[in-house]
Amino acid sequence: MGCGSGDRPEPSPATVRSTAPSKPFGAPDLGAAEEIAHGIEVPWGLVFLPDGNALVAERDSGRILRIGPGHVPEQAYRVPGIVASGEGGLLGLALSPQYAENHYIYAYFTAESDNRIARFRLDGPPEVLFEGIAKSADHNGGRIAFGPDGMLYAGTGDAGQSGRSQDPASPNGKILRLTPEGRPAQGNPTEGSPMYSLGHRNVQGLAWDRAGRLFAAEFGQNRFDEINLIEPGHNYGWPAVEGAGGADRGFTEPLVTWSTSEASPSGIAIAGDTLYAAALQGQRLWTVPLRDGAVGQPRDVLRASYGRLRTVAVAPDGALWLTTSNTDGRGDPQPNDDRVLRFPAR
Repeated sequence: MGCGSGDRPEPSPATVRSTAPSKPFGAPDLGAAEEIAHGIEVPWGLVFLPDGNALVAERDSGRILRIGPGHVPEQAYRVPGIVASGEGGLLGLALSPQYAENHYIYAYFTAESDNRIARFRLDGPPEVLFEGIAKSADHNGGRIAFGPDGMLYAGTGDAGQSGRSQDPASPNGKILRLTPEGRPAQGNPTEGSPMYSLGHRNVQGLAWDRAGRLFAAEFGQNRFDEINLIEPGHNYGWPAVEGAGGADRGFTEPLVTWSTSEASPSGIAIAGDTLYAAALQGQRLWTVPLRDGAVGQPRDVLRASYGRLRTVAVAPDGALWLTTSNTDGRGDPQPNDDRVLRFPAR
């Protein structure tokens, strides 16, 4: 593994922009879908620009499209060096907390030899910040997001070799916590290590609640998918345990489990006191009430309405955006797939 050697200081809390909407909104109206874009090839990462538009990553092409209500998607950037195979390609996107000043966009992608994280401006070449995350046809992880602390978090997968998840020296099967320059962040459980948590199979969803607690979505193997409350240094059990039942061995229990046929959760987002999880194999959106770090009874909506669901995100105006993933080789594409949908806040 490797990380960049930039010399910019870590941001102080006073300069960090919150990743959540700045004021409370009503709940997203899940019965009022608006199609923002269609004909997108395997949309994966999604971030919102200050002008109200969004950037969406196409996994296989390496293109980043600018999308928004009322206009045709247009290419804003193409990430070079993408090697798309299986579940690999151009995956998560994140916007710098200081985007208004530095215009940096971050991307997690699969290259020739590994998965890596780079940053770039839309008018310049990418700068690789972190590399050496093992790749494979499956379990590449790929979600990245800036936390309320201004640090960059990355969910990785075990890349098909489950032993990596329990190896502290491997970046695979982990949630990583990095500075904006790609270095291990100060305050990580092990000084000088990017590892924030371990024992993960394939993390593709990261989201924070209003109290600053981090939640993550976890792909199971054959039995159970999970939503976990992430604590620094905690071990979430893979491959020793899938789902619940590992507490007596020192593993942290999941908050929610589903059968893999019901979920296969990728992106997650939190609006108010509800966590939303986009389900691929389950072809539905799960809503999970949050109660002081615990959860209420999950409820599924939009079942089989739009096919496989990959990414869910809360826009600055409180609307919920959702991407389908029917052109990823495992779905049943319908006319206009793949689509980006918007559900306004009421």
